[in-house]
Formats: sequence, C-alpha cells, structure tokens
Amino acid sequence: MTIKLIHTHGEHLSVEAGGVELLRYVYKPDPVAFESRKPYIHPLRTLAGHQVTGYRPNDHRWHKGLQMTASHLSGQNFWGGNSYIHGEGYQELPERVGSMRHDGFPVLALEDDRFTLAEDLTWVAHSGQEWAREQRGIIVHSVDEEAGAWALDWVIKLTNIRDEPLHFGSPTTAGREMAGYTGLQWRGPRDFTGGAVFGPEGPDRAEGADGADAGKLMGTQGPWLAFTAERDDVDAHSTLVFAHAPENLDASTAIHDSHWFVRSQPIPTVAFSWAFFEEFALPPGESFTYRYRVVVADGAWDRDRVAAHLEALPW
Repeated sequence: MTIKLIHTHGEHLSVEAGGVELLRYVYKPDPVAFESRKPYIHPLRTLAGHQVTGYRPNDHRWHKGLQMTASHLSGQNFWGGNSYIHGEGYQELPERVGSMRHDGFPVLALEDDRFTLAEDLTWVAHSGQEWAREQRGIIVHSVDEEAGAWALDWVIKLTNIRDEPLHFGSPTTAGREMAGYTGLQWRGPRDFTGGAVFGPEGPDRAEGADGADAGKLMGTQGPWLAFTAERDDVDAHSTLVFAHAPENLDASTAIHDSHWFVRSQPIPTVAFSWAFFEEFALPPGESFTYRYRVVVADGAWDRDRVAAHLEALPW
C-alpha cells in the first residue's frame, strides 16, 4: 500500500495510507510548559481508521499519544506534570520540568511503502541549560492490508552534552513502589481501559492499578507486550504490540536493563522503561541507543498471531 506524507511546516507531519491518516507527528511546541514541551505522535490509527492514542486525558494532561519521556533525570522531569519526591509524594514543581526542543529534520524520505524521519532534538532543563542532544528516527513500514496491520519503529540516540553525568531514574528509583515509568510511553484512549495485556508467555491479562495489584506483567522483562481492547462507537477490537529490538535486551550491548511499565486499570498505558528499578548514569560525552517497534493492528490478536507477525518482521 502506498504511503503519503503531508507536511504542515512548523507544526506537524501526517503519514497516510489507503486514505487513512495513520499518524500525526506534532513537533510544534505545546503552549503549556508544565506538560513538558516535546514532540509526540497523536493521533495514531489502525488501517481501519480507529484511533489508538489518547491526548491530554483529564487524569494526566501531560500524557500525549506516543512520546519519548524521562520522568526523573538529574532532578529534572522530562515527562511533564507533577514530580515525585520521596517522602512527600507528587508535587507541583514547575521549576523541575524540562523540554525537548525540535532542531530540524535532516531526513524526510518517502518511498511507496516506507516513510523515514530523522530528527535532531535538544533536551533543555527548566533553567534553559542544554543537557543532551538526541538523534531520533521514526520509520513507518510493513503496511499489510491482509493482516490489517502496520508497523512503526522508533529509534533514540541520546548524548550527554553536560560536563557531569546524567542520572536516569523513575518514581520507583525515588521510592514509589512499582511506578517505574520513563522512556518511550504510549497512552491509550479511554476505551482501552480494562483491555487485555499479554506477553510471549505467562498471564493473559494485567488487571491492576497501583501497587501490588498492578498485574503480573508490571516490572517484568520480555521481547514484546501486546494490548488489545474492544472499542467504543464501532463494533471492533484494536491491538497494539510493543517490541524491543534484540540489542535492547542484550546484556552485552544494552546500557541498562529494560522493564515493562504497563497498566490496564485505571488508565491504559505502556512504557519501555529504561530505569524501572535502578538508576543509571550517562557520563559526559557518552551516548546510548534504543530501538523500539509498535505494531498497530485491527482485530483482537492472540499470542500466536502476535508472535507469528513479529517473526515475519525482521529488524
């Protein structure tokens, strides 16, 4: 299926296939600094046109579709919203909220069945100091009408440009049990609440909210995680599959262990957390790289169908 690109300069990029806007990549700065200004994808849609992202939900206004985040970074919050402080809980601390500045698109390449975006960004602390340079890649590919699915790859290479280490953490590393969210984060629409979550093996569903009932998959490791839900308004299901590139989970190459942050209740969300249980430091001048894949599908996929589809999509 042919992919089409529409660029509204200074605001966003839209990627279409079969007459459906599959995604909109918004890079115009948000008006609200407290929500951590940064590019994000919203809406994200299936080939049937069903939206699978939420935007500024009333429980967390800083949740915006699919976005790169860092909830705890050397005392700054590149996630947005309240900051978790050990012994004090969540606090409204706007002086801790940083931003990610869009610096340009060195690559915008469109082929019939593939779109590739390369973006330069700078991570800026609330004080205005530039802390990190990011090279981001987003690839739309494998649009498969028969399977009712398409794939999005997200690549991050982050370089510390400070003269001291950058320390990456999460609310869990700061003392809040089983709340290790950070990294690439997806927020689902409201009708994904209560949806089924499963991995390559183990439980078929994450039932939980906060704490010990957050589900057997919260804080676990694995090559992929799937989230499927029955939709409002239409008689249909949608499935999203979140997958690591092989090197992300390779102890010999990964900078730090990755774990899943996943909730089905009270909100639908998944994050590829790179600092769930333990902090890690990025020395001055050093870089790290992660590659992720999100498969967006129509229908209620099961474990076998997910595994077979991923097997057919080589990295």
